[in-house]
This record gives sequence, structure tokens and C-alpha cells, in this order.
Amino acid sequence: MAQVLEFKLPDLGEGLTEAMIVQWLVQVGDVVAVDQPVVEVETAKAMVEVPCPYGGVVTARFGEEGTELPVGAPLLTVAVGAPASGGDTEGSGNVLVGYGTGAPPARRRRVRSGDPARSAAAPAGDNGPAEPVGLTGAAPAAVPGAERSAVTALQTQAGATAAPVRPDGPARPDGPARPEGPVPVISPLVRRLARENGLDLRQLHGSGPDGLILRADVEYALRAATAEAQVPQAPATRISDVPGTRTPLRGIRGAVADKLSRSRREIPDATCWVDADATELMNARRAMNATGGPKISLLALLARICTAALARFPELNSTVDMEAREVVRLDRVHLGFAAQTERGLVVPVVRDAHTRNAESLSAEFARLTEAARTGTLTPAQLTGGTFTLNNYGVFGVDGSTPIINHPEAAMLGVGRIVPKPWVHEGELAVRQVVQLSLTFDHRVCDGGTAGGFLRYVADCVEQPAVLLRTL
Repeated sequence: MAQVLEFKLPDLGEGLTEAMIVQWLVQVGDVVAVDQPVVEVETAKAMVEVPCPYGGVVTARFGEEGTELPVGAPLLTVAVGAPASGGDTEGSGNVLVGYGTGAPPARRRRVRSGDPARSAAAPAGDNGPAEPVGLTGAAPAAVPGAERSAVTALQTQAGATAAPVRPDGPARPDGPARPEGPVPVISPLVRRLARENGLDLRQLHGSGPDGLILRADVEYALRAATAEAQVPQAPATRISDVPGTRTPLRGIRGAVADKLSRSRREIPDATCWVDADATELMNARRAMNATGGPKISLLALLARICTAALARFPELNSTVDMEAREVVRLDRVHLGFAAQTERGLVVPVVRDAHTRNAESLSAEFARLTEAARTGTLTPAQLTGGTFTLNNYGVFGVDGSTPIINHPEAAMLGVGRIVPKPWVHEGELAVRQVVQLSLTFDHRVCDGGTAGGFLRYVADCVEQPAVLLRTL
């Protein structure tokens, strides 16, 4: 006798709680093999193909393309043959970004025609949501083909299926208010500060772990309320009434928006910049590539300069732990670099960049850039950076004051390299000039350290032989 198993959206790792269906890779009625990818989803980190741990016939799908589902929501149901040993059906045992497919959920009690309450919803103690309506209005566990234990009959019956059904789930709250119960705050001082200023903590979303409300969150809300009270109020216009094209902030774009907002809210950043003569650096790259072998990219040379500068000024390879009120200086350099894709800005990370030479850095940049363009970067390749290199010169601009990639402490920006008049060895000449900018977290260092870092980078750009001291 065939058995209908439910496959739920797995935990995709990195603390991700939901994913958006981008493309279904199978149809109802298709025969799937164990670990065959069945759907492509987009998380806040990357695009992921999700494999099904069961082999059999797809009897129902849940969610149309563009639908966001929480982790644990049903994705599809699969009719599989009865196990040879008569025991429970095993999953594939493989792992998808920290998710073990393991064993399937326990079999549910079959719906009886005289029990309308069971047909509508599962009781509170059941093993999941109500049985989805699949092929012809009957619950999957009661599919006639499954009762006849004929997979071919199931496939034939599935060919005339109705449209996919979205799973029921709790509605999203209309506002930011928290549910009833105690509000998690980092200390009693924060609770007292909110109480004395008449601030409702339930209206805040904490920026700490698991939504913990920090003192910075309360102070930011109080400043915002004060600024709003001082501005003359114009006639109210609801944003929802403003005409225009609306683009949902979700997936990668939503994650970028959240991270940039948090960085601007929490990090007291400052920027310093300098113009540098990059003529000798361009000549050095040309000489390297003329010798044969893999080509060395300009980004790789700049990355090599960054790692040398961070060895001299390790304060900028840090992060701030506000709960412990400590600056954590990191021992390894995981170098992020900004990459613009059709899905938005992403920051792939080159692991242990301080141990790589220019040739190794070139190869890794090329590999990660290609993965970013094709949308195949994994969450692990997009997290864990300690310092970011932003080459915005590719957009044809000279300078920028970028937002620090939270929770890092600094970002080096590189503008376009263009010929400009420059005083070289006492003579006016046309040289290849670039503007370098360093945006840094003022909590980890003062201007002297930031200026020293940027000056060292500029010296290496102007005289690449300076790097020979650290090779």
C-alpha cells in the first residue's frame, strides 16, 4: 500500500526563518527521486535549490511562485510505495545547509467522511497543520490510488489535479506591537528609561539577539519621537494612498535594507579620504600579467594592500560587543567585497584573505563573483566578514561615503582610476589618480588610527614596492 508523506520547508541555516518560492522544479503528478531538487527558494542570504528526501509521485504542492513560507510549512506531499520491511519510511539522511532530512513525520489518522471537523482542521495535539486538499478534494492520506497501492494510478489521477493550495498559517501582525507577556530587555535600566519617558516597549523591535531591546533602541526611539514633535505637522497622507510602483522589501533586498538600517542606527561612523597616484600600481599589474600565467586583477592587488594594512592597524579588523561593552579584535581577516547583481547588492566573503597572495585572491574573487551573478552563493559565503573592500569605481564615480557592513568596523572604498594633472617628482604630469575613502566605526579607534591606515594604503598604491616589506 502506498503512503503519502509530507515534506516541509527545511531549516536553511544561518538563523533564517522564511523563504520565498522562486520556481517550482516539479509538477503535481511528476515522479521524483530521493534528494531530487523540487523547488528553488530565495532566502535573505541566497538562492537555494531544496531537495526532497522522499522518492515517489508528487500529489500536492503548497504555495505559488512568489509566496513566502516560514520554515516548517508544508512544501509538497509525495506518495511512496510501502517499505519492504513494513517499518517506517526512512528519509535520505542527507543534509541541506544544516538540515537533516531524517525520518518523515508520524502518519496521521485517516479522515472519515462522517467527521467534518477532522476534514477542516487538525486538532491541537496533531503532528502538524490540517491535511492539505490535493488531487480531487480528498485529503492525501485518502487518495484512492494510494489505497489501491498502485503508483501508476496515482500518477494518472494526479495529471488532472486542481491548482496548488497554499497552506493556512497565522496572519502577520498589522503593526509592530509585541504579543502579550514580558518584553525582553537587556537590563532594568532600559525598562526604567522607557517608563520614565512614556515609551511603550511593545512598540519596539529590539536589535539584540532574538529581538532583545537594547538601550540604543530606546534612545533612538526617544530621539525620533522628539524630532517628530518639533516638526510642524502637515496634513496627514497615508503612504498606502500614494500612487506608484511598489516593490516588496523581501529576500536579498529585504535583508540588505535591514542590515543597512541597523548599521546606520547603531554605528557612529566617520569617513576620511585621500587622492593617490595609482600609476605605479597599474604598471606593476601590467608587468605581472605580461609574464604569463593567471591574470592578476586590480581588486586582488587592492585586497593584498588591505590585508597588509590591517596587519599594521588591527583595530580596524574588529567588531563591537555592546552587551559586554567590549571591542573584539579579530585574529583572522575574512575580506568581503561588494558585488552588484540583478537581485541587488551582495557581499561575498573571501575566507582567510590574510594568508593568500595576489594570484590566490584573483582566483577567489572570480569564483565568488560568478556565483553571485548566477545566484548560487550559499549563506556561509555571504556571512562572517571582518572587513569590506568596496570598488565603486566600476560605476564611474570618484568617491563615496559607504555604510559599514554591520557588524564590521570599517570599509575601504575605491573610486575610478582616471588620468589627471599631478605633480610628480617636482613636475606637472598626467598621472593615473584614484580617490580612496575609509569609513570606520569611531568606537573602535580614533582618527589617528584611521588616518594611518588610509595613508599606508595610499603609499602602497603609489609605491607598490612598499609591500615587499611584508611578503
